[in-house]
Amino acid sequence: MSWIMKLSCYNKIIIMMMLAMQVAFGSLSDKSAMVYYGEDISYPMVGIHDYIIVQPNHIDTNTHGFSVYKDKMYAYVSVGEIDKDGAYYNKINKAWIAGENKPWHAAVMDITNEAYQNFLFDTVIQPEVEKGFKNFFFDTLDSYEIVSKTPEQKARSKQALIAFIKRFHDTYPKAKLIINRGFELLDAVHSDITAVLFESYYKGLGGKDLHYQDVSDADRTWLDAQIQKVKSYHLDVIDVDYLSFQDRDQADALVAKIKAKGMIPYISNKDLTRYGRSSKNALKREILTLIDEKQKDRIELAAHQVGALPLEYMGYIEKMRDIDERGLPKLEDMGQYAGVIVWLRDAYKNPQELIDWAKSLQHIGVKVVFVDNFGVNLSRNILNPLGISISRVGVDPIQKNKIIFQDPMMGFEVAPTKNIGYYLNPSDARALLVLEDEKQEKTTQAAITPWGGYAVGDAWMVDLNQDNIWVMNPFKFFKEALRLKTLIVPDPTTENGNRILYSHVDGDAFMNRVEWNPKLFSAQIIYRDILKRYAIPHSISIVGAEIEPDGLYPKLSPELMKIAKKIYALPNVEGASHTFSHPFYWEKIHNQTLAPQYRLDPKGYTFSYEREMLGTIKMINTKLMPPSKPKDRLARTIFWTGDCVPSESDLAYVYQHHLLNLNGGDTYITNDAPWLSYIAPFGIRRGHYYQIYTGAQDENVYTNDWRGPFWGFKKVVQTFKLTNSPRRFKPIDIYYHYYSGSKRASLNALKYAFDWAMKQDTTPLFASDYIPKVMDFYTVSLAEEAGAWKVSGMRDLHTLREEKRGAGVDFEASKDIIGVKHFESHTYFHTANTPSVLLKPIDKIQNKPYLIDANAPLVSYDVSKKKQVFHFKGYVGLKLHFNLPAACQITSKPKASKIIRKQNDVKLYYNNKKEAQIDVVCK
Repeated sequence: MSWIMKLSCYNKIIIMMMLAMQVAFGSLSDKSAMVYYGEDISYPMVGIHDYIIVQPNHIDTNTHGFSVYKDKMYAYVSVGEIDKDGAYYNKINKAWIAGENKPWHAAVMDITNEAYQNFLFDTVIQPEVEKGFKNFFFDTLDSYEIVSKTPEQKARSKQALIAFIKRFHDTYPKAKLIINRGFELLDAVHSDITAVLFESYYKGLGGKDLHYQDVSDADRTWLDAQIQKVKSYHLDVIDVDYLSFQDRDQADALVAKIKAKGMIPYISNKDLTRYGRSSKNALKREILTLIDEKQKDRIELAAHQVGALPLEYMGYIEKMRDIDERGLPKLEDMGQYAGVIVWLRDAYKNPQELIDWAKSLQHIGVKVVFVDNFGVNLSRNILNPLGISISRVGVDPIQKNKIIFQDPMMGFEVAPTKNIGYYLNPSDARALLVLEDEKQEKTTQAAITPWGGYAVGDAWMVDLNQDNIWVMNPFKFFKEALRLKTLIVPDPTTENGNRILYSHVDGDAFMNRVEWNPKLFSAQIIYRDILKRYAIPHSISIVGAEIEPDGLYPKLSPELMKIAKKIYALPNVEGASHTFSHPFYWEKIHNQTLAPQYRLDPKGYTFSYEREMLGTIKMINTKLMPPSKPKDRLARTIFWTGDCVPSESDLAYVYQHHLLNLNGGDTYITNDAPWLSYIAPFGIRRGHYYQIYTGAQDENVYTNDWRGPFWGFKKVVQTFKLTNSPRRFKPIDIYYHYYSGSKRASLNALKYAFDWAMKQDTTPLFASDYIPKVMDFYTVSLAEEAGAWKVSGMRDLHTLREEKRGAGVDFEASKDIIGVKHFESHTYFHTANTPSVLLKPIDKIQNKPYLIDANAPLVSYDVSKKKQVFHFKGYVGLKLHFNLPAACQITSKPKASKIIRKQNDVKLYYNNKKEAQIDVVCK
C-alpha cells in the first residue's frame, strides 16, 4: 500500500519513462560481479563490474588500473583454510592446523585460536591494506564444519568467526567486506558486510577431482532458504556457478536463470582464471598482437609504430606478445581479446603450430589477421588449414603483372604495386587485391576470410624513400577482418568539446648562452619571451646536473638556480624532472647503474635511480618551488631523456613512487611526409606499465638534430593540423628545449607555434592533467545494450567520441553526460566528473540545454528536474558555449564580461576570470 501511495506522488509520464529505461537498458543498470584469480588482469574486462574479487598476490597495486578501480576491488582472504602450495603455509604454526581439505589440498585451520587470528590480521590482511587494497572477500568460512565433531565445537568456531568479522570491521571501519556463505553468521554480522557470495546454485563442482556437475534440487532448495535470509537484510547475493571451457556457450542462459532468482550471477571455470559472464559484461577492447623481439625491441617494431594507432583510434588497445619467448597462448586464455594480429618479422620456429593455432581461434569466435607476411616460411601446403593454396613461390618482374581487382580499401595513401611474391589462392574469401601475371595466373594478395583475413607484401605497406606508406586502409581492414564492433571511444585528445593544448619543456641547455647576447642564458629568454608572454599552462623540467651545485657547473649554479626559481614562481608553470644526469640510452642501465659514457658525468657522481628520479623532483619541490605553489603543480612527472626508451624496470620504479611519465613516440607528420606512420600511438605497454608518448615531437627533430634550419620548428604547426583532420589523433603539444631560446630563428619558430595555438579553440591544460587521461584510455571498461553505453573508469578522461557526423544524445536516457559537440565527421560527448557514465547516442540533436564547448575543465556538475549547475575552473580567461532553448535562462557567478546569444546558441566570455558557476534553469 505504501508503495502505491509513493507512486501517486510522481508524474505518470516520468514513471513510464523510468520503467521504459529499466526495460531498455536492464543489464546496464543491474549490479554485476567478476571473480578473477588469473595473474594478468585486464582492467578493460573487469572494470565495468560493481564487485571485482581478485587474488591480491596476482595484482600489481602500483598500476593505474588498480588506482582507478580499487574502490570496487576485493582482496581474497582464505580464513578457514591455508593452501598447502601457497605462500602462507610455511609461515603458519602447524599447531594451528585442525584438519585437511583434501580435494583442495588445503589445511583446515583452527579459527578459535587467537594466535591464528592475529596471524591473519598481521600477516595476511594488513600487508594488503598497506599495498592499497581497501576491501576484502573472506572465503572458507565454513571449513570448520570439516573438522568440528560436536555441536559445542561448531558453536565455538561460529562465535570465533563472528568475533573475527567484528574485529575486522572495527579495525577497518571504511572497508567493505564480502563473505563466502557464512549463512549461519548473518544474524550477528549482517551490518558488518556488503554482500554474501556463495557457489553453485545450478552448476558446481564435485568429487575428489572437483569435476563439473549439476547441483541437486535438494541442495538448491536449502540454498533458497539461505538466500531469502540474506535478502531480508538487504544485502547483495552473488552466485558463482561453474562451467567447463567446452560448455561456455551455456553461460548467458545460466546468467539469465540466476538473475531471475534476484541474484548477481557470475559464471566461470573452476579455477576462476577465465573472464566469465555476469549481469553486465565488458566489451573486449584488447587486440593480441603477436611479435618477435629477438632482433628489435617492441618500440622499434612496425607492429607497434604503425599498427597501434589505427586500433587506438577505434577505441581498441594493442597488447603485444613476444611469441618467440612466451609461445602461443592457450585458447582458454584468449577470452579477453577482440581479435589477433600476427605481425612477425621472421618465420616462427614452429610454423605448423602457428597456422593450426590461428585456425583453432574460429572455435572461440576470435578472428585473426596476418599482415605483411604469414609469419612462416611458405611452402605449397603450409596454409591449407586456412583454406589457402599456394600454386607457386617466386617473384615475377613487375612490368608483366596487372591488377585485375582492387577493393576500395586499397590505395589508402599510395596505390598498390604489381609485385608478386607468392601465388595465393584462398578457397572461401572476399578478395581485396588480385593480381595477374602474363600467363594469366592469378594471386590474391589481400582478402577477408571466414577466420579473419590477410594482407601481405606490398598489399599491406610499401617502403618509399625510407617512408612506410599504407597501401591498405588499416581502419577498414582491421575492423572488417577482425569483425570489430564499432565502439564509443574514450578520447584523451579532447576536453569539453575542445582539443587539449599543453606545452612541456625538456630541461636540456638551461645554461646555454644566447647568441645575440652572451650575457644571457637561454632559460632567461624562455622565461621572458615564452612563459610570461603566453599565459597558458607550461610544464617545465630541469636537468639536475646542469643547474645544481653538485652538477656540471658549480660556479654557475647560484645564478641558474635563481633563474629556475623565477620560472617555477610563475602561476602558469608546473614542475617536472628531466632527471639528474640525463641518461642517453636507458637500455644501458643494468642493476640500477649506468656507466658515465651513457649520461652526463658530474664530478664524483655515482648513478642511482633514487637520485635520478626522486632526487631531482625533491630538489625542485623543496628548493625551487615557492611555498605558495599549489600541491598539484609541484613536480611529479618524469620527462624521459635521451632515446626515451625506458625499460619495464624503469617504468616500474616510476609507478612504484606514484610519478607520472612522458616523452617518446616520434609524432612528426608534415606536409612533406604526410604519412600516417609518422603519427605515434598514445603510448606503449611494458609489463603492467605504460610509457606515455608526447603529442608531437620536439624542435630537435624539425631542425635536423639541431643542425639547421633553426626555423624548422615552424613545421610543427603542420603536425598539429595533420593530427587534427581528417581524424583527431593527438592534442596540441608544444614540446621543446631551453636551447630554442638561444637562437633568434628557433625562438621565432617557437613563438610562431604558440601564436598559432593561441588562436585555436582549445582547452589548455598542464601535461600532468593530460597524462592520466591517456592512462584512463588503456583501462576504461565499456558495456553496451540496445544502443546505450555504460562506461566505467573515467576518472580523468571526460570525453567520449562517436565516428558519426552530427550525432546527438538522449539526455533523458543518459546519465552524467553534460554536452555534445560536432567536429568534421566526429561527435564528442562531454561527461561529468564521475567515474561511471551512461550514454545513449541518437541520430538527431535534441533541443535541450547542454554544453557545446568550454576552454576549462569541469569541477562539478549538479542536475535536478529543472536546473543544471556547472562549475568550471581553468587556466585562462573562460570561454563557455551552450545550447539554450528559449524556455531556459542562464546565470553566471561571477557575471560574464560579454554574452552573445543567437537564438539557442549562447557564448559567454570572461576576460581574465578563470572560474565560474553557471546555473541553467528551464521552465
